[in-house]
Amino acid sequence: MRSALGLAARGLGRVWPNPAVGCVILNDGIVAGRGWTQPGGRPHAETEALRRAGPAAEGGTAYVTLEPCSHHGKTAPCADALIAAGIRRAVIATPDPDPRVSGSGIERLQAAGVDVDVGLLETEARRLNAGFMSRIERSRPKITVKAATSLDGRIAAHTGHSQWITGEQARRRAHFLRAIHDAILVGSRTVMVDDPMLTCRLPGIEGHSPVRIVLDSRLQTPLTAKVVRDAGKVPTWFIVTPEGDKQRRLALEAAGVEIIMVDQDPNGYTDLRQGLSVLADRGLTSVLVEGGGTVVASLLRAGYVDDVEWFHAPKIIGGDGVPSVVALGVDDVGQAPEFRVTGGRMVGRDWLVSMQDQD
Repeated sequence: MRSALGLAARGLGRVWPNPAVGCVILNDGIVAGRGWTQPGGRPHAETEALRRAGPAAEGGTAYVTLEPCSHHGKTAPCADALIAAGIRRAVIATPDPDPRVSGSGIERLQAAGVDVDVGLLETEARRLNAGFMSRIERSRPKITVKAATSLDGRIAAHTGHSQWITGEQARRRAHFLRAIHDAILVGSRTVMVDDPMLTCRLPGIEGHSPVRIVLDSRLQTPLTAKVVRDAGKVPTWFIVTPEGDKQRRLALEAAGVEIIMVDQDPNGYTDLRQGLSVLADRGLTSVLVEGGGTVVASLLRAGYVDDVEWFHAPKIIGGDGVPSVVALGVDDVGQAPEFRVTGGRMVGRDWLVSMQDQD
């Protein structure tokens, strides 16, 4: 099952709206076939593993990280494929919360006489597909905030200069984080100040760039911004409100930007709850948030931050620097959003702390 989980991880950021699933087929103690969800979500992991196993799958055991599907979509049910291949036993890490499956895949296998065990490494399996689980169970993608700051939490000097706070190895790690998420999200101010490309530029996985999402309630992003200029090459979505200039919206659409219209919140920004719900409806399961401070603060106030990947550079900028998170209105420390540290490591000269929401 650990091998299947490792295979499943290969699909992260590349298989939405489907979950990233891994499957290993054993027969007489020998690996007969391995598979994982392919880019775009098809073929499914079980189909791939069965194809590679061929006749050797008959009488074998399938280790699958998520309950095999039982409904007809763009592919035939994986439960049926396992039955047809003559699988004798299926070990499933976790049930699929999708209402179209939700136990019916297990029931179909059992009805066909397949011995089914459920729950092996379930915590790890749910964690790996936390984004898919969130989309189904909470109607929003999993949100991971990535920050690269000085020791005192600053993302830029008071002049706005920010390149580079962290070192090259930390920046490479940040590009890897982009590659394993479905989308990357920033606010319009980050685009206007930094003019980022928001793509994955690691050698070998340049084609893994996620969907780029810009929160721009009033459509202030310049048409000359990099994310606009190459919107025809990398999927680029702007979440806007009706207050934005119509002519600017039409110009962005002509450049290849996809406009998502949502309501305005009481502060005049995009309604985050509605916006995240729309992203889930479009199939996104995981979103990496790279700023800026206003966007991160809004997500924290709403309780939408699930994970944090925080790079600390060994330098201090001072109180006049640009904060990574703007004011949250915390009156006492008991009100502060709190996270559980899940890991820490040196990345070059910088320190990366990984955290999860306490819930």
